[in-house]
Amino acid sequence: MRKLYQPDFDQMLKVLRREKPSRPVLFELFMNQTVYGLLAGRGPEDDSQLAAFKLLIDGFRAGGYDYASVHGSEYGFASGERHREKTISLNDGYVITGWAGFESYKWMDPDKCDYSRLEQLNAYLPDGMKLMAMGPGGVLENVIALTGYDNLCLMLYDDPDLAKAIFDKVGSGLLRYYELAVEYDSVGMLMSNDDWGFKGQTFLSPNDMRKYVFPWHKKIVETGHKHNKPVLLHSCGNAGAIYEDIIEDMGYDGKHSFEDVIQPVEECYKQLRGRIAIMGGIDVDFLIRSSVGEIQKRCNDMLDMAEEFGGYAMGSGNSIPEYIPYDKYRAMIDTALDRRVN
Repeated sequence: MRKLYQPDFDQMLKVLRREKPSRPVLFELFMNQTVYGLLAGRGPEDDSQLAAFKLLIDGFRAGGYDYASVHGSEYGFASGERHREKTISLNDGYVITGWAGFESYKWMDPDKCDYSRLEQLNAYLPDGMKLMAMGPGGVLENVIALTGYDNLCLMLYDDPDLAKAIFDKVGSGLLRYYELAVEYDSVGMLMSNDDWGFKGQTFLSPNDMRKYVFPWHKKIVETGHKHNKPVLLHSCGNAGAIYEDIIEDMGYDGKHSFEDVIQPVEECYKQLRGRIAIMGGIDVDFLIRSSVGEIQKRCNDMLDMAEEFGGYAMGSGNSIPEYIPYDKYRAMIDTALDRRVN
């Protein structure tokens, strides 16, 4: 049985301030129910939502994390069903194609949602541990779900006023969601999760991203910073053309989601270290295809690099779905845990 480490959220804060933590820090957007149970050594106490959150916290804690990732409430944006096989289409499930659809859509009110989990879980959190409040998707991600990707691209030319109205409705709702979640003492940081692109470029042109998407992200970051809580960005896709926006304009404290086919995390760390914290980055495909020994070597090499400069937390490039073998996931986190001073 591996030692149960005492959480210390101050170590995460050091990473997000681009400083050197006193020991390796782990980061994951989320894992999956199987991993939470394996880490915690138990299943949920009952079938309630609160029991599921408690198991999640126990899983994160047993894995050596200093926080647990949760949604602040049930707030979100309902869209139509998407056809799912090995991938999903960004054109399926759209529900808004014109002004009539925009006006008739049943927009959830974030002020009428239940955030009590953030209060209830505060008493359950171990000393030194905090929650990371993540969103129900982000601004662009939800707009695409509501309109369909191709439809949105046409709308930006055919009816830019409608496009702006949808972006503003989604953006203002998400901003209010974070304003409500950040007030809770249990919340130590915010995660703004919004996929922005393909492996070669952003979904929209950088100029359109700056016009419709980034202003809302900047306000979300400002919300966290007003409460002295860091804000992280999780965004898949090629961010090469917008890193200056992420760092200088929006002011994010940390960046997550990296793929080797776009830019290996080692290269991104060398490029951006000292300017923004780099979170995770051990490619999901690499974790699946590589041997335990290869995973250990890459993780140790990455930790050696980060030991000199700081501002890095070890984790995957995206998340831990069930198709990542558990021993491969353990190889990654155990490499970091083995370097901690007992």
